[in-house]
Amino acid sequence: MIKTIKTAGTIVAVLGVSLMLQGCIVGAVVGTAGAIVGGAAQATGAVVGAGVDAVTTSDEETKARREREQRQYERDQRRCEQRQRQGRDC
Repeated sequence: MIKTIKTAGTIVAVLGVSLMLQGCIVGAVVGTAGAIVGGAAQATGAVVGAGVDAVTTSDEETKARREREQRQYERDQRRCEQRQRQGRDC
């Protein structure tokens, strides 16, 4: 009989502790989930911002590259004209 009471007491104690720990675990999980969602939102915002920067930079770089190519073409044309005046090939 005493063994049964000790066993029952042990079971009650284990269940009580597990219920208290369960509350802690749930709190920790909720806190972690909130941190993950918050971090994901910040990461998404950063990715979107970087995407906009990449598109803007890409347009600016494309324009600058075209301008450089145009200047190079005009420079090559002037050099060719000068060589032709001097009787040389382009």
